[in-house]
Amino acid sequence: MSGRYLVTGGAGFIGSHLVEALVTRGGRVVILDDLSTGRRENVSHLLGSGRVELVEGSTLESALVDDCIRSVDGCFHLASAVGVGLILENPLDSLLRTVRGSDVVMSVAARHGRPLLFTSTSEIYGNNKTPWLTEASECLLGPPAAKSRWLYSTAKAFGECAALGYFREQGLPTVVARLFNAVGARQTAAHGMVLPRFIEQALAGEDLTVYGDGRQTRCFCHVVDVVDALLRLADCEAAVGNVYNVGSSMEVTIVELAHRVIERLHSDSSIRFVRYDEVYDGDFEEPRRGKPDTAALCQLTGWRLTRTIEDAIDDLAASSLLRMATATDASVAR
Repeated sequence: MSGRYLVTGGAGFIGSHLVEALVTRGGRVVILDDLSTGRRENVSHLLGSGRVELVEGSTLESALVDDCIRSVDGCFHLASAVGVGLILENPLDSLLRTVRGSDVVMSVAARHGRPLLFTSTSEIYGNNKTPWLTEASECLLGPPAAKSRWLYSTAKAFGECAALGYFREQGLPTVVARLFNAVGARQTAAHGMVLPRFIEQALAGEDLTVYGDGRQTRCFCHVVDVVDALLRLADCEAAVGNVYNVGSSMEVTIVELAHRVIERLHSDSSIRFVRYDEVYDGDFEEPRRGKPDTAALCQLTGWRLTRTIEDAIDDLAASSLLRMATATDASVAR
């Protein structure tokens, strides 16, 4: 991948790691990010290289998106509302910005014939309790009027339908990657991300707050492995026009995750259980599990996991400590 690429949301957690990987492979990158949830600090170390350009703006700005896409060989569309907390705080804005942004990016990519990879989400599956979620598994959501959490899933489902529609009707090379719980350095606890929240609490000597009974399970995938999957899919012509799960199949309960963080960081913190209604209003619903079947991705591209949840804890702890130290230095300087 030695060409020039647009990464929308490239200053975000996953996006910044993708930009790094593209540069490492000899590529040049244009980042389009409004910095609403992304951070300039995530990519500042790349901006002086002459290989990365940061354009501050929104995917809603069609003229700006057109300028960016015309200048590149392909696009990774990651820009989106992120995190359960943000979705519940601003449901309508999250829905409309995600839908409209995807529409703008994909229509411009189609106009210029630029290949596009769209990152979707495991939220697509909703409350499907199937032990293994394949790309063909049903999407079982609650009623949108009753559960605003499902607005995010609906917005991403629109993106998937649009990406596949542009492929089928206009011949645009598109690939959809459904991401399951990516974790790693630069991720923050903002907007409801559970592992960085646990780590920040453990580092501060605070109780780790587990929502509900803690028996809900998740499969956490290190961001390095997620990015590797995205690059493999973008490189693979046979992936075009299809959807692929990207994630780990190693399930862990949330309470077990909390214990692992405490043990790994040698923390004296305790675990405190918190009812959902103490954190969110009655408009909240939590999927009990989400375990991806990644056979299609592995068979097509040879992708395999190379990192563990312990690696993610170590990397997140290191980046959290660095961020805390930087904030302290900035406060002292003022």
